[in-house]
Amino acid sequence: MPFIYIIKGMEEISKEIKIRFIDRDINRLLSTIGNSESELSRHYTQNEEFFVSLKRDFIVPHFPIHHDIGNPIPEKHYLQSLSQFLNQITPIASHLLKDLIYFFEPEDILRPAFFKLYRIENIQYIYLLKLDLLFRSQYADIVESGDNDVTSKYRTRHIFLEANFVPLDSVKTQNGKVESFVVKRTISDTWIGEQGRGYFVQGIWIDDDLSKFFSKLFIPSGKVLYPYYPFVCKYKTICQNIISFSPEKRKRALPYLHKAFNYIAPVIDRIQKSLKNKNFSEDLDIFSELKQNIPGYWARVWENISSIPYLNANNMKEFKIDIADNTANTAAEKPAGSSPAGI
Repeated sequence: MPFIYIIKGMEEISKEIKIRFIDRDINRLLSTIGNSESELSRHYTQNEEFFVSLKRDFIVPHFPIHHDIGNPIPEKHYLQSLSQFLNQITPIASHLLKDLIYFFEPEDILRPAFFKLYRIENIQYIYLLKLDLLFRSQYADIVESGDNDVTSKYRTRHIFLEANFVPLDSVKTQNGKVESFVVKRTISDTWIGEQGRGYFVQGIWIDDDLSKFFSKLFIPSGKVLYPYYPFVCKYKTICQNIISFSPEKRKRALPYLHKAFNYIAPVIDRIQKSLKNKNFSEDLDIFSELKQNIPGYWARVWENISSIPYLNANNMKEFKIDIADNTANTAAEKPAGSSPAGI
């Protein structure tokens, strides 16, 4: 099996987000976070990786590289390193982790995960935040080199991360404790074939095209937010990409996913079929049909958000995402007025 299929993404393998281990000491630390909102700026790299930049540097300590994915319990060294990291982060990016619960994922140990559960009407959603601790030479300086067993210790002021709301079918519990979150999958299969030959064979998926379709459906025509897509295809469903992180702003953002999900889900098979043989285009019949029924308030949702390209200190292209308090990530309710059913 070509390696490209293996690295497609661990989140696509399972329909469940499993909670195997929760560390009491780390979650006790998270519970002490205050209500202040720290200053940070939002950016994307040229390769569309999202990160936030803080006001001062912090140290990412050595982390173990190897872990048996069959073992749900992290090593003591791992938990000590994570605690050291979080003790630095919580004072300077407090709202990033406030009201969240840490859990260990043995398949993805260098992206520690945090969650909070929400409900709107009959649908539950999990807010899932993952911090990426991999060393990136253009964004950090090595303090102490790693080896075959541990990562390098490095200094930076950037945190690479992903934060998404994910719709759920159910929450599995055992003896009163959460065991797993079952994703509400609406997308059957995003793999459509392969290209290349021999060792250069690559799989072709339509995840990116679906993300463009979902997002551009609600963003006003002509509005350019690339590389930020507010609604994305992940876990084979429709998720919301969150870039404002305080508990209040998260909560205000979620109704927009709920409305978008209810609008898109009934026609998702038609959307998938339209993208099987064609790349995404706003000229697709199904896109035009859905776009014309989007109520006007969605245009106002995005009016104060912008993506600004620039060259960083290494002369590499990046994008800064500016966002005001009345955008989709902070707006509390749908503006008054009529709208199509389900949106």
